[in-house]
Amino acid sequence: MRRYGKHTDEDDIRSRPNRKGNRPRTHIRPKHEDAAEGLVLTVDRGRLTCLVGDRIVMAMKARELGRKAAVVGDRVALVGDLTGKKDTLARIVRIGERTSLLRRTADDDDPYERVVVANADQLAIVTALADPEPRPRLIDRCLVAAFDGGLTPLLVMTKSDLAPPDELLELYGALDIPYVVTSREELENGAAAGLVREHLDGKITAFVGHSGVGKTTLVNTLVPEDRRRVTGHVNAVTGRGRHTTTSALALPLSSKEGGWVVDTPGVRSFGLAHIDPSRVINAFPDLVPGTEGCPRACSHDEPDCALDAWIAEGHADPARLYSLRRLLSTREAKEGD
Repeated sequence: MRRYGKHTDEDDIRSRPNRKGNRPRTHIRPKHEDAAEGLVLTVDRGRLTCLVGDRIVMAMKARELGRKAAVVGDRVALVGDLTGKKDTLARIVRIGERTSLLRRTADDDDPYERVVVANADQLAIVTALADPEPRPRLIDRCLVAAFDGGLTPLLVMTKSDLAPPDELLELYGALDIPYVVTSREELENGAAAGLVREHLDGKITAFVGHSGVGKTTLVNTLVPEDRRRVTGHVNAVTGRGRHTTTSALALPLSSKEGGWVVDTPGVRSFGLAHIDPSRVINAFPDLVPGTEGCPRACSHDEPDCALDAWIAEGHADPARLYSLRRLLSTREAKEGD
């Protein structure tokens, strides 16, 4: 008979096995050796759409990952319900090592870094030659982000029927950036997609561009509706007859070599607050040897910079140094300048 009050002794006290102190906790996490590999296609309010084999699986990040977030393009390991059936949810327990990372901030004084896409091979920068006018500062910023993140840039110029590409090509000629020039007619009849596709097969390519340049039209042509069904849905909203991407979305290319297109939201600005200028020089391997004589923490745009003498001695093209300094200056100049 159980006693209470002043007659209670230690044998009458029931222990609760789940209370703190009754059972030692362990910091050993499960290894999840049977986890399935997947690719993150899009992220929406904490829910991640992943491709696992030939199935689309909805997932959420496991608590053990802490603050580490998975982004579009990440290769992840998943456990739980992987059937892909409606109202099922898997867990992402590991995020694979990243080979590249495209990042941006909203503005240059914004400390919050936004990851656009992981593991992309190249960045297609889409710009119109007219209507709207080209924005070289924005292109420069995208180039800096690509070089810093380990992506190869590709310049896609649209609406060549409204203005010639010569001036823009001259501006970026020293950078040896591959490029494609298309007209409005080619964009509408699908011919532009054929020109661009030559640079995309077998690669993961992120597309960026501000409103009105034809980026979404181009992506829609590259990945028709039947291919978009592979992702289970199209992350877009419709308004006033236009389709606007609301978050990054990875879409599969239909080709023997495979490949993926990552459509990103239209950008009004491309902040570089997170960029370390000292890493931009790595995109100019022909200039790197000339920096050996630079003073410590050299900005490569000051009187004591050794690159001036390196160029004067004929080791590299002066246009390359000009391009480097123009790109480095984008962190101090407004995009509209």
